[in-house]
Amino acid sequence: MSARHESSLPLSRRRFLKVFAGAAGALIVGIPLAEAVDAPVPAALLGDTLYGLGAFVRIDPDGNIIIGARDPDTGTGTTTTLPRIIADELDADWTSVSVVPLGLGVEDDNGSPRFVYGHQNGGLGTSVPAAWADLREAGAVARWLLLQAAARRLGVPADRLRCEEGNVIAPDGRRFGYGALAEAASKIPAPSSPVPLKAPQHYTLIGQPAGDVDARAIVTGQAVYALDSYAGDSLIAVLSHCPWVDGSVQTLDTTDALAVKGVVKVVQLKPEPGVPLGQTVRAPAVAVLAENTWAALQGRAKLKLEWKPGGQSESSAWFEQQAADVVNDKDAAPTARVRNDGDVDAAGKKAAHRVEATYVQPWLAHATSEPMNCLARVDKDGATLVVPTQAPQQAWRVVQRLTGLSPSQIQIRVPRVGGGYGRRLDHDFVAEAVMLAKLAERPVKLMWTRDEDLGQDYFRSASVHKLSATLDGKRQVVTWTQRMASASALVQRGVPDNRLWTSEIDPHQLPAGLVPNLRSDWYALPSVMPRGTARGMPHLSNAFPVESFVDEIANSLKEDPLVTRLRMIGQARMIDLGDGRTLDTGRLINVLQLVADRIGWKNWLRTVNGFGIACWHVDGAYVAHAVEASLQGNRLNIERAICAVDVGRVINPMGLEGQVAGATLDALSTALNLSVTYKDSQVQQRNWKDYPLASMLQLPDTTEVILVPGDRDPAGASFLAMPTAAPALANAVFRVSAVRVRRLPLMKELLRML
Repeated sequence: MSARHESSLPLSRRRFLKVFAGAAGALIVGIPLAEAVDAPVPAALLGDTLYGLGAFVRIDPDGNIIIGARDPDTGTGTTTTLPRIIADELDADWTSVSVVPLGLGVEDDNGSPRFVYGHQNGGLGTSVPAAWADLREAGAVARWLLLQAAARRLGVPADRLRCEEGNVIAPDGRRFGYGALAEAASKIPAPSSPVPLKAPQHYTLIGQPAGDVDARAIVTGQAVYALDSYAGDSLIAVLSHCPWVDGSVQTLDTTDALAVKGVVKVVQLKPEPGVPLGQTVRAPAVAVLAENTWAALQGRAKLKLEWKPGGQSESSAWFEQQAADVVNDKDAAPTARVRNDGDVDAAGKKAAHRVEATYVQPWLAHATSEPMNCLARVDKDGATLVVPTQAPQQAWRVVQRLTGLSPSQIQIRVPRVGGGYGRRLDHDFVAEAVMLAKLAERPVKLMWTRDEDLGQDYFRSASVHKLSATLDGKRQVVTWTQRMASASALVQRGVPDNRLWTSEIDPHQLPAGLVPNLRSDWYALPSVMPRGTARGMPHLSNAFPVESFVDEIANSLKEDPLVTRLRMIGQARMIDLGDGRTLDTGRLINVLQLVADRIGWKNWLRTVNGFGIACWHVDGAYVAHAVEASLQGNRLNIERAICAVDVGRVINPMGLEGQVAGATLDALSTALNLSVTYKDSQVQQRNWKDYPLASMLQLPDTTEVILVPGDRDPAGASFLAMPTAAPALANAVFRVSAVRVRRLPLMKELLRML
């Protein structure tokens, strides 16, 4: 069964207002009245009678059910998964469900915002864990209201009634469809105490596969993104940003630009002093506002604009050298000692065997498919935005600060997001759109071009990792030291100095808890390059060196890398990692064994191709990859990539499988090709030819996902499959080529060393 994600019907502004006047209940579901935006209206909302049962559920008299999806969908499937949690507790017939993506839910609470939908973040791996209790309760309350309405109509106690596929059924077989009960149910006060939730054995949707409710719209080109939104009299704005964050305009002549037909205005934007990074303009910029996109681009091309560099200059090569110097300086005091178990110095003196290696990872850009954009209308009465954001509540704060409007005067619609990866947790582009809309006194649709999107990113910092380990006579790892140098993503974001390391390294990451004497140090490096959250941080930055190093330890012992890993992990048990975190080694062993068995690891020494393996854990979820690679001359072929994940209870197996496969391919693409370099603080990659995502030819011939069934509360999976793909690949490359790649991107380093 699958829900209907109703096709959208473009309506005139007058008809649009009439629809929402008649379907008042739908406003609470999260499609706000956006008068300046020609918003397509889902066909499910065209009726005049919709009855609300809580903040997320609406039912019409025909029994059609509308369920709101509260978290932005960045490709992670939340628009399907979250409504299915509600629908299961509601005992809804999924074929009668239409899904509506919710915009920001905010109300005025004596001048302060009250966010009515609770959690509204996408792409962070938190959507399902945060929803598990909240949304089950929302569905259960709606079911309870329907049962109460049926009990009153039948004169039968509610506890003698049951719900099934959109019907309430009495002991004598009489049944009432939800549509027939919706009006009466909507008038019953909500329960004053929690209502019972369904027992797992009664789940009908949770754990069953379902296709993405947006799938048909996406493959037929009907999916609506923020870039597809318009306001009737909006201006198009394109920008030219200063290549130096601390630079300024040296000369600006707008004569030729303003002479272009359709160009209306040229304005300058500047970062606001004292405002944290990501909440204001990223760098000085010149904006061209025009009646259409072509005129705006032509106007930008005709600007006579020269930028003046700021006072600081650096290169990516210089940054890497500073990082290498500090991790190799034994006397350098760390900025943060992230973890310090046992006595590394004393235990290391007694060791029989020592292994050391240094790993280098590059700067990375987010490179989302949909560049930054925002449609904004701002006046004294309110602000309406259509914006692809991962965090609408944070976007609201930016709008409120710039406009001074009350909470209820700010409306934010969030269509499906064309990729987030952490970039859309920052709202510099939202600040730009709001500033321009205020200056123009008309709605403004801000559109970043690809060169601006790559060159004006909040990058993931490059990092250098020096790892060392000592082993005793029984091949047990007795000490482990990691020294990591990078530039924190949290600088200038209001985070205390003693917490800046948290974006760079996780104190609970492997092999914490497995090695009795373990030290993890982080060294902070200054950089003028703006940084921000990236997909998989900090795990993506650390799993590559850690899991590659375990493979190097195995090679130094001349033994099977799987045997080395399993010996390090030890027997199945629960390990207290501190801070309320635990490591379930049984689950970690299981995902390792699953991928090893599936790839045929017992033949790892006898195959012509190379096998590589890696494992990791993230916030109660466990993942492992096994990769098979071959080498034909200078051509690397990834024959197979197999990933096993254990996230506890799986809500939608089909969605999770797609998410894991996608993250695997994303991680492999990143590892193979991607790197941001800069000279004189100017980014050198400005388009896809400079920042080449992997081609189909480079990616695995077969990508297989193994889902481990479980009954624990679900953990997040947004980036779970990211950390282990790269080290598994690098380890496979070593087997097939005898080349140990310790620097990414892999292809450039491999070709250099072959």
